[in-house]
Amino acid sequence: MSDILKQLDIILEQRKSENPQESYVASLYAKGTDAILKKIGEEATETLLAVKEGVHSKIIYETADLWFHTLVMLKQQGLDSDDILQELQRRFGTSGLTEKASRDQHD
Repeated sequence: MSDILKQLDIILEQRKSENPQESYVASLYAKGTDAILKKIGEEATETLLAVKEGVHSKIIYETADLWFHTLVMLKQQGLDSDDILQELQRRFGTSGLTEKASRDQHD
């Protein structure tokens, strides 16, 4: 399933050089970090509301929007899905409490 993430990474990178008037993603890149972060906030709120409503199809739809816009943000920051998947892999098999404690020591 991570193939779709790789495909999105490629497309999102391509959108950086496209005309903002012809591409939604290019328009987000052109507007900058604050616009992208605002969109992520909106999508996070919509995801929370969908969960509160309890309709699975809405939860899936809104979560897809949230993930998509998060991928846009990552690409805008010079990162991609592999960076996140590697971090998740690093954490795999580690207790969440142990992982959180290790972060608290680094803060």
